[in-house]
Amino acid sequence: MAIRIMNIFGLILACLSLLNPLAAATSIEGKLEIPETASNKYLEPLNSTLITLNDGEFITYSTSTNGFAFHNVPPGVHVLDVHSNKYQFSQVKVQIIEGEEPKCIEYIYPGAAKRPISHPLTLYTNAEFKYFQKRPSFSFFAMFKNPMVLMMVVGVGMMFVMPRMMGNLDPEQKEQMKKQMEMQSDPTKMLSQMWGDISGGGTKEISEKKVVRKERLKRE
Repeated sequence: MAIRIMNIFGLILACLSLLNPLAAATSIEGKLEIPETASNKYLEPLNSTLITLNDGEFITYSTSTNGFAFHNVPPGVHVLDVHSNKYQFSQVKVQIIEGEEPKCIEYIYPGAAKRPISHPLTLYTNAEFKYFQKRPSFSFFAMFKNPMVLMMVVGVGMMFVMPRMMGNLDPEQKEQMKKQMEMQSDPTKMLSQMWGDISGGGTKEISEKKVVRKERLKRE
C-alpha cells in the first residue's frame, strides 16, 4: 500500500514538472509591413514568408495578413530572423522573462547599432533585393573610353593637322623632315646616320647648315 502511494505521488510530481515549463512559456507575435512611401507603391506585396527563431529551433510562416506568432516559447534570449527572397528585414533579439512582457531589440543587420522596439513586433522592410543590373543605355561619349577609338581619332586629327604644319615650315625644315621620314622608312639609313653622329661624321653637315643660316641672316 505504501509503495502504491509513493508511485502515485511520483507521477503527480512528474506531471507538475512537465506542466511548469508550459506555464512559464509565452508567445512571440508580430507583423511584417512595407513602409507607406511614394516609391513603395509599385513594390510587390508580401507573400507567405518564412520566419525562424534561433536558426530554425522554432519555425513559422506569415499569414495572408502578414502576421506571425510563435507559441510556447521558453524563457531566455531568442534570435528572430525573417527569410524573404524579395526584401531585407531587421534581425530581432527577444528576451523572455517569466511573468514579464518580452523585451525586444532590433538590429537592422547583424552587428549594427541596437534599437529597442515594443512587443507585439512590427517589422518593416529595410531594402529590396536587386538580383539583376539594369542594362546601360547607348552613350556616344562612352565610345571615347575605348583606347582604340582614341587612337583612331588622334590619327585622323593628325591627317588634317600635319599638312597645315608642313605649309608653315620653311624649305630647309621641310627638307630635313623629308630626310627623317626617309630614314624612318629605311632602318639602314637611320642606323648609318646614328653611327655617323656617334663617330663625328656628321660634323661636316652641321657646319654646312650653320654657314647657310649665317648667309640667310646677312641677306635679311
